[in-house]
Amino acid sequence: MNAVTWDQRERIIELLAAASEDPAVRAVVVTGTGKGFCAGADLRGTPSTGRDRIAGDVARTIRLGAQRLIAAVLDCEKPVIAAVNGTAAGLGAHLALACDLVLAAEGATFIEVFVRRGLVPDGGGAYLLPRLIGPQRAKELMFFGDALPAQEAERLGLVNRVVAADDLTKTARAWSERLAQGPTRALALTKQLVNASLDADRATAFAAEAAAQEINMTTRDANEGVASFVERRGAEYRGY
Repeated sequence: MNAVTWDQRERIIELLAAASEDPAVRAVVVTGTGKGFCAGADLRGTPSTGRDRIAGDVARTIRLGAQRLIAAVLDCEKPVIAAVNGTAAGLGAHLALACDLVLAAEGATFIEVFVRRGLVPDGGGAYLLPRLIGPQRAKELMFFGDALPAQEAERLGLVNRVVAADDLTKTARAWSERLAQGPTRALALTKQLVNASLDADRATAFAAEAAAQEINMTTRDANEGVASFVERRGAEYRGY
């Protein structure tokens, strides 16, 4: 069910950082193989410290582990699509919801599984969910830990589109190819603005918007977009 081991987490973080730096990468898709998208963190794969746990160890593990993974998705400078092919539980659900766009197969489910284990949600769940669906709905999902079918997740606004399982890969590829043909730096700045706006007042958000547009107008793609409009032709964006 693709529970995330320590090694896998570090590899995903590394790949997302590499995607930000590589001009040839224009979009990212995160998906799972087999029946599940991601069953959460595989705690059995956590490296041992060789000593008994002491105060501060758990918080440090969360900061350096699950939270780094979610931050790597939120901070990736390329648009990230989640193609949820099956169960997304715990950290796996938060990994999907941190993505910029979420596609889900008809049989996929999202589970805030932490309460079933007597745990507090981690991996950014209490940050992400209220911003997506509001505090009351977020608490309902986190308090009860019930499986949320893909169709209901779409209705709540957690999922952009639900598709037949056989169409998931095709749809994710179509969306990613469309994004890959877009103005990559403008998309990165747009992502930053939207994510930051949830924590900013109007004056701060407006100032950030103006600064982002100032930066964006120095890119080749922005000039190409304006020129193509004036010349009444299709734009050819190159990602810089």
